[in-house]
Amino acid sequence: MQIGFAFGYLEMMDKKMAKMQELRDLDLKELKNKSAEIKKELMNLRFQKSTGQLEVTDRFRKLRREVARVKTMMNQKMKSV
Repeated sequence: MQIGFAFGYLEMMDKKMAKMQELRDLDLKELKNKSAEIKKELMNLRFQKSTGQLEVTDRFRKLRREVARVKTMMNQKMKSV
């Protein structure tokens, strides 16, 4: 049982590392655009939630974390320039 858990954890970490590498490859302008897209999607989800049409509530958490990742990359790129 522990082996399956460890493998699942490692697989999840590989996906996160790949996503971070994808963000590292973007320039500052592209990161700002990505941030705007994610915020727009968050707004749409909030609207769906308020009207009772939202079915997948875990998407909020994922998008908020994605915004944090993008902002982190933007700050790192600004400091390195």
